[in-house]
Amino acid sequence: MDFYRVLQTLGRFLDQRETRYGVIGGVALGVYGIARLTVDLDLVIDREAQADLVTFFESLGYETLHCSDAYSNHLHPDSAMGGVDVVYVRGETERRIFEAARSLEGPNRLEILVPCPEHLAAMKVAAMKNDPDRTLQDLADIRNLMRLPGVDREAIREAFEKHGLRERYLELENDP
Repeated sequence: MDFYRVLQTLGRFLDQRETRYGVIGGVALGVYGIARLTVDLDLVIDREAQADLVTFFESLGYETLHCSDAYSNHLHPDSAMGGVDVVYVRGETERRIFEAARSLEGPNRLEILVPCPEHLAAMKVAAMKNDPDRTLQDLADIRNLMRLPGVDREAIREAFEKHGLRERYLELENDP
């Protein structure tokens, strides 16, 4: 997948509409220096932009594989355009994520907005709760996020407790 090309294409579209968006998933982990193989692009976007964004994806030739209030999944037949997963947020969640997000250097030195490590971890905790098959990989990612300098482990613990996964957090806390 050509992450740079896809980010530029989506970025132009979203910037024209003054829609806030951030990069999450494996690309975001890479920006934080956490090596992780990824074959798709994951974004977090203002929920109000969903209908226009899905229409835009389809105008580019993407097939919408799934679409709900909180999530959409899109796949292009050209492997360079690849797959894009979108998490939609609104209200207080949106405000908190984007206020704490950081502009960092992404693929090909492209400046991208990336949620703080604590918010990336919280999204992974929610994903684990919704799809337990993701648990091993997401726990590994969260462990690496927790090792970043200055990360608020208490905020990450709270995310686990909010989703009823306190025991999973304790596994990470006890792991060197």
